[in-house]
Formats: sequence, C-alpha cells, structure tokens
Amino acid sequence: MLFGDDSASRVERVAARLLYGLAEAVWPTRCVWCGEPGTLLCPECARNLGWVDQRYACPLCGAPYGHITCTACKREWSAPVTVCATGFGDASARMVTTLKDAHETRLAPVMAAAMACALDEAAAWVDACGGVDGHTPPRPAAPDAIAFVPATAAAYARRGFDHMELVARALSRYLGVGVADVLVRGPSRDQRELSRSDREKNLASSVRVVDDVAGASLLLVDDVVTTGASLAACSRVCCPRARATSRRVVLQGCGKFVCRNIQLV
Repeated sequence: MLFGDDSASRVERVAARLLYGLAEAVWPTRCVWCGEPGTLLCPECARNLGWVDQRYACPLCGAPYGHITCTACKREWSAPVTVCATGFGDASARMVTTLKDAHETRLAPVMAAAMACALDEAAAWVDACGGVDGHTPPRPAAPDAIAFVPATAAAYARRGFDHMELVARALSRYLGVGVADVLVRGPSRDQRELSRSDREKNLASSVRVVDDVAGASLLLVDDVVTTGASLAACSRVCCPRARATSRRVVLQGCGKFVCRNIQLV
C-alpha cells in the first residue's frame, strides 16, 4: 500500500516529534542563564532580563535613562532613531552568544519577541509624551519591510547561518511584514579590535545594498549596538534609496550602559 501525500506528511510529523522527544530526553532544553529545564528562557530570567524602560530611554540611541540627558550619545547619534529592548548583561548577553556561537537557533524568536515588545512600548510612550527634537521611535506597524545588519562572509561560513536573518524573519512574523534581504558586507577588519572612529571608517565602504528599496520604509535590526557604527553604515546605504523614515531596533543596550564584553559583537 502506497502512502498518499497526507499520510507521508503525518508520518514525517510523527517522526519529527519522536526525534524531538528523544533529543529532549538526552539533551533537555534548559534556560540559557540559570539552567532550569524545559525552556530556553525561564519566566524568572525573562523578568530579570534587564529590560529598558522605554519611558526613560534616550529617544535617539535607545540608551536606558537617557530621555532628558543622554551621556551615551549626547544627542549626536549618527543615524536614525534606535529602540533597545534590553541592556547587555547576564542573560541577554548569553542569549546572543548562544544563538551565534552555540547554534541554538531556537533563540531567534525569543529575541524577536523582545524586540517586538520594545517597539510596542516605545510607540505607546511616544503617543503619550511625544519625542525629543522631532525624533520618535518607529511603530510596529509602520515599516514596509524588515532589513537586518548582515554577517560577514567569514562569520557566515563559520556558523552556517546569519543569526540576524533568523531574528528578522521571526520578527517579521510578529509584525506581519516581509523581510528585505538587501544588505551585504564585504571584507573588513574585525570590529572588536577597533575604536569608535575606526569602526566607522572600517564599515564605510564595506556595506552595500543589492536591491531596489526606493520609496520603502525599512526597519533595520541588529543584535548588539556599541557605537552605532554598523547601524549607521547600513542606514547610509539604504537611506538614499529608501524613505527617510528608516529606523532600527536592536536587542541590546548601547553606549556606556553595556558591559565591556559588548565587544563580542
């Protein structure tokens, strides 16, 4: 007796569940920070993730507690408005490195959910209080598509995937918009070795846009922001060919509000 397409699909689903159950029995899913079994990020660690209170965040660079006076960017942020979901420390730092280096790709939707929450909260506070100097965070429903800061060719070859593409695709499902895979990075030096000014020079000619984004409103996402150089470089190549409303949302904190191992980016 031959299986039809529906029967074959059911068999595949059952086999996938059995394999998942076997894997969970041998290598159980655990919280990336405390090791609690059963979930990638347990409720307690999620509550203590270091969320940025968007009510007090800098409306330009997204740094915590920079709404009135920001010592991180000093109101001299080099690219459009950034919304940060969390500070870079403990569990949030572990999430990034576990996704990138331990290949735990199931963390991509978790990080995307944090971004979606931050965008929603930031937009709500803009409605209530307004922005600063005409700058306002993006609304979740505003972008035409989501773009992402691309990995270098070397990083892609080493990992076998672009972690921010996975996050962007997960975020696109939350926000109900498409993904614009339009940015590529050429050869450049490792950003971890460079100062703020050297990072900007390093990326100035290494990022390019490879598709037509004329007239589009893009939401640009990245995992960690240190100096904003990567975001600024990507914005510069997009903005001449997209609407000036291009924005970014990043998962982690920025400026001096992050721990020094932010250089993992």
